[in-house]
Amino acid sequence: MLRSKIKSKHGKINSDKYDYYIAIDWSQKNMAIATLRKDLDKPKITDTNSDLDNLKAYLRSLSGRKIVTIEETTSTHWLYVELYNYAEKILICDPYRNKLLSDGAKTDKLDAGKLSLLLRGGLLKEVYHGLEKTYELRQLVCDYEQLVKLGTRILNEKSAIYRASGKSYKALEEIGDKTLKWILIQKDKRLELYKIQKAEYEKKFREILKQNKDLRHLTGINGIGIIGSVKILSSVINANRFETGGKYLSYCGLVKHQKMSGGRNYGKKKTRYSRRLKTVYKTAAMSVISSNNSPLKEYYDSLIDKGLSEEKARNQLARRIAIITYGILKTGTKYEPYKWRELRQK
Repeated sequence: MLRSKIKSKHGKINSDKYDYYIAIDWSQKNMAIATLRKDLDKPKITDTNSDLDNLKAYLRSLSGRKIVTIEETTSTHWLYVELYNYAEKILICDPYRNKLLSDGAKTDKLDAGKLSLLLRGGLLKEVYHGLEKTYELRQLVCDYEQLVKLGTRILNEKSAIYRASGKSYKALEEIGDKTLKWILIQKDKRLELYKIQKAEYEKKFREILKQNKDLRHLTGINGIGIIGSVKILSSVINANRFETGGKYLSYCGLVKHQKMSGGRNYGKKKTRYSRRLKTVYKTAAMSVISSNNSPLKEYYDSLIDKGLSEEKARNQLARRIAIITYGILKTGTKYEPYKWRELRQK
């Protein structure tokens, strides 16, 4: 593969060793391609009909090391897979952070040109994509979450009908209006279908669990069940993309960044994070706190004994669980809660 030529020992690529910096603005009808040579200051931009074969032929015609960037959209992963072997690196960038693109006139050609300049300057925030088989799990989890949202919405709609009629949904009080009764019957039918489909997804996750060692290791942590472990792995895919545990905690939304200017501290700010992971770890922490006789419950109790408030201790527990899962995915080993005691005795 082309990309193997310039990888460092950590799998990263030195951004100053490329001959071409290429930005692609892709849509179903047309594609804008901006090519910036390392010895020039202005990119060459072409706008033509979208054609994957022509795009591959163009990349193949460029002799030298190439890095390609594409903004994250619904078709991005397909392009990532298709173009993977046609450049040393395919960098999928986060459009939310590309503020320069909203300045001045906005066209596909202008966007592609600005992206190529940002790419050479190392100013793009990368969104992880990979060819791992595990990446397919992300699509399953996304669809599962949409299904759960749909089921929750139907339940909320049923509850709203009861409240509008002055009745209690929990007590299942009788509603006299015939039309509302008919609507509730239809919603019950949808709920039955929702339960069947939800059970099918959970069955699929259990099948994947049997074949995946990392998932089995994750379920060995208190508070992390099958669904939680599947959500974690589908979001992380490859733990080596996080250099440190601190960066992983930031990705999970469990820490905040300092705001400093002129030697003055202006507090902390929230980062863009994975809401899925934050929810998993916060839920796991609550589950551990309500459990008995677990190593993580002992850790939580020790924080309370040290004088931490329940809220701070709960947040610290969520971070602890996140770091444990990060270590499991990083090393491929299972969780051994009292290992530190054995090492101390030795």
